[in-house]
Amino acid sequence: MEPPRPPNPMVERDNDITATVLRERTKLGNFIRRRVHDQSEAEDILQDVFHEFVQAYRLPAPIEQVSAWLFRVARNRIIDRFRKRREQPLTEMVDDPDDVEYRLDLALPATDAGPEAVYARSVLLEALQDALNELPTDQRDVFVAHELEGRSFKELASESGIGVNTLLARKRYAVLHLRVRLQAVYDELDI
Repeated sequence: MEPPRPPNPMVERDNDITATVLRERTKLGNFIRRRVHDQSEAEDILQDVFHEFVQAYRLPAPIEQVSAWLFRVARNRIIDRFRKRREQPLTEMVDDPDDVEYRLDLALPATDAGPEAVYARSVLLEALQDALNELPTDQRDVFVAHELEGRSFKELASESGIGVNTLLARKRYAVLHLRVRLQAVYDELDI
C-alpha cells in the first residue's frame, strides 16, 4: 500500500480561493450594485475585485480578514470608476471678450452620485471656504462678487471706483491661489 501523499499547497490555495469567491460573491455584489447603478459596470468591478483577490492571495504574505479586504478593494474600485467619470481639472477660462477674466472652474461631484461623492463634495466646499478665508480681503471680495454673486467687473468698478484692470488683477490672484489650494485637495481625493 502506498503512503498517503502530502496535500498539494497549490490545490489547497485554489480551493480556498474558490470557497472565498462562492462565500463572498453575493454580499460583495450587492454592496457594489447599491453604489453603481449600471449593472454591467457593477459586474466589471466585481470581477476586478476577485481578479485582484486571486493575484493577492497567491502572494507569499497572507491576506488577513479576507472579507474586509474584499470590501475595501471594492470600495476603492468604485471610487476609481467614479473619479474617472467625473475627472475635470481646474482650468483657466476666458468667458466673454468684453469681460475678460480668469475663472475658477470648480467641478463638484454630484450630490446624488453616492456617499463617496457626497463626502468629496463636502471636503471640496470646506477647502474652498478655507482657501477663500486665506485671501486678502480685496481679492476675496472681488472673487465672491464676481464668481459667486455673478456681478460684472464694470458694475463692481462703477460701485467701488476701482478700475476694471485692478479688479481683474485681484480676481486673477485670487483664482491662482484657489486653484493651487484646491488642486491639492483634488489630488488628495484623487477625483
